[in-house]
Amino acid sequence: MRCPYCSNKETQVKDSRPAEDNQSIRRRRSCSACGGRFTTFERVQLRELSVAKRSGKTVPFDRDKLYRSIRIALRKRKVDDERVDQLISGIVRQLEASGESVVTSDKIGGLVMDGLKMLDEVAYVRFASVYRNFREAADFGNVLDELSDDKITVLADVNADKDLADKVTDDQ
Repeated sequence: MRCPYCSNKETQVKDSRPAEDNQSIRRRRSCSACGGRFTTFERVQLRELSVAKRSGKTVPFDRDKLYRSIRIALRKRKVDDERVDQLISGIVRQLEASGESVVTSDKIGGLVMDGLKMLDEVAYVRFASVYRNFREAADFGNVLDELSDDKITVLADVNADKDLADKVTDDQ
C-alpha cells in the first residue's frame, strides 16, 4: 500500500480488525519512510460495477460518492454511522446480486430512496428533492403525501391484523 503522505511503497500493517458488521477489514498502517499513519479499508467486491448516468455516460461505481450523497441528505439528523454503513452495504449487495455489471443511476437512486424512507423521513424528502429534480413547492407536498399514504397503509394493515387476532381470540 502506497503512503498517502510521501508515496513510499513500503508500509506496515500495525492493526487489523473487522468493520461494518464484518463486511470489511479496517487496517491501521504506518509508513517506514516518513512515519505517517493512516487507515485503509478492504471490502469484498463480487463484481466490478459501472453506473449508466442519465446523460448516457458510464462511470465506475463509487461507494464513497454514495456515502457522501446519503450523508448530505442526513445532515444535522441524528442517525448513527453504523446504520448508514448498513444501508450502504445493503444497497451495494443488492446491486452486486442483481447480476448486472452496469446499473442505472435511477436504480441506485430508487434503492437509496427506499432505504432512506425506512431510516429517516426528513432525509428521504431531502434526497427526493434532488433525485426527482423538484421544481416547485408542490413537489414537496406530493412526496409528503406519499409518506402519509404509506403510513395509512401500514396502519390499516396493523389494524387488520389486530382485528383478525381479536376475532381468533373471541372464537376460542
